[in-house]
Amino acid sequence: MILWLNPVAGLSGDMLLGTLLDLGASLDAVRESIESTGVRGWQLTAEPVRRCEVRARHARVTVADDVTERRALDVIEAVAAAAPAPVGRLAAEAVRLMAVSEARVHGVPVDAIHLHELGSVDTIVDTVGVAAAVHALHITEVWSSPVALGTGTTSTAHGILPVPAPATLELLTNCDVAPSSLPGETVTPTGAALLVALGCRFGAAPPMTVVGVGYGAGTRDPSAYPNVLPAVLGQPPADSGPLEDLVVLETNVDDVTGETLGAAVSLLLADGALDAWITPVLGKKGRPAHVVSVLCRPDRVDALERRLLRETGSLGARRSRVGRHALSRTFTTVEIDGVLVCVKRGPYGAKPEHDDVIALAQEMHISLREAAERVRVALASKDKPL
Repeated sequence: MILWLNPVAGLSGDMLLGTLLDLGASLDAVRESIESTGVRGWQLTAEPVRRCEVRARHARVTVADDVTERRALDVIEAVAAAAPAPVGRLAAEAVRLMAVSEARVHGVPVDAIHLHELGSVDTIVDTVGVAAAVHALHITEVWSSPVALGTGTTSTAHGILPVPAPATLELLTNCDVAPSSLPGETVTPTGAALLVALGCRFGAAPPMTVVGVGYGAGTRDPSAYPNVLPAVLGQPPADSGPLEDLVVLETNVDDVTGETLGAAVSLLLADGALDAWITPVLGKKGRPAHVVSVLCRPDRVDALERRLLRETGSLGARRSRVGRHALSRTFTTVEIDGVLVCVKRGPYGAKPEHDDVIALAQEMHISLREAAERVRVALASKDKPL
């Protein structure tokens, strides 16, 4: 499932949880995951409310424990115990991100960080609750329009701070944000951390079939605007596979021979690159140059970057995160005069493997064009209904 968020009024942990519950996540399943952490002294309800006449659901957390400061490592350990395991992993990553942002702001090691407001039980409930709701709704992709940033100041354990708070700004690195005239803190560290932990991409709603619309209410109820987080839940298009998280590696070279570049592409593919290609460009001082690009999965980035730099002699490489929809495909074979040709089928066509077409042309002593036409005729005949 795909989740698209539209945080025009901002984003917080309870707003995100309320939205997911409004989309149909089981409140009982969310409570069970929170209970599995062993943390006690909390209650979670999902109350229907109105914000400027917009119907929404408010995830209300009440706690008996008034302790707001805990060691970050203790909070991470608590949420990581949540069941099922994917819930614990997602919640722990969100809290870890908060701890890292605080450590950067204060210039201390992560293991020395104490979470103040973020160390409360309701933070544990929010992070585990959102992770459990995402799991219950089978969400595999999260998208968002730019997050609205408020203005003014907010009161914290460290005194009066400008909004967004420094730790929130750290968390929003590489996220898309938008200016807003809304007063006060519109984005909380918990909301920002959950967005990043979910691997959120930013932009307009992706292609999908809408199956649900939800609204999560913030605690505040201003009269000037509806303080809600709208969201859309959708199914991916029927001909589309899941969106994969991939990385593109690139380096510019202007002193490498064509033979070396060709060999580098072959070696990169042999090392596990999903694709590799070379683009001619005009470099500095008007020199002819090339960009060598590599598409790979995240677990192959380091190895392929080493290979790329070693083979080209370049002094550095760029990394860019991309998403890829891989359409469904099947494979079939056709036999032509004893030669088997593998054919790849997709939703919009079919294409024979080029190496097999070459082998067919060589075996039959015909041109590549004639061999490809024979494959096309054979495939059409095979597809003809009996």
